[in-house]
Amino acid sequence: MSFPPCPSCQSEYIYQDQQLLVCPECAHEWDPAESAVEEKIIVKDANGTALSEGDKITLAKDVKVKGSSLVLKIGTKAVVRRILDAKDHQLDCKVDGAGEMMVTAAFVKKA
Repeated sequence: MSFPPCPSCQSEYIYQDQQLLVCPECAHEWDPAESAVEEKIIVKDANGTALSEGDKITLAKDVKVKGSSLVLKIGTKAVVRRILDAKDHQLDCKVDGAGEMMVTAAFVKKA
């Protein structure tokens, strides 16, 4: 029987104890029925408003595009396609006039 890796330490040595799964390396115990629900990533814009996939946003400041001479001006509109759990670029967006790119949530506001 194959069990998912430990959500705490990613160990593959997992065993079942009644209804719970147990990791012998870090002693983490969890219910696999509860862990099936995916954790929702919460990303907030420059004003502190929570963003979700499909939201329409505008740039709150001028943003220079890495590796290009292109500068996205304040007020440029975009649509959030995906929200990622990353340190620097959390939003995968389709930006008007620039195409698809990753944007930092601190530089946008919800439209």
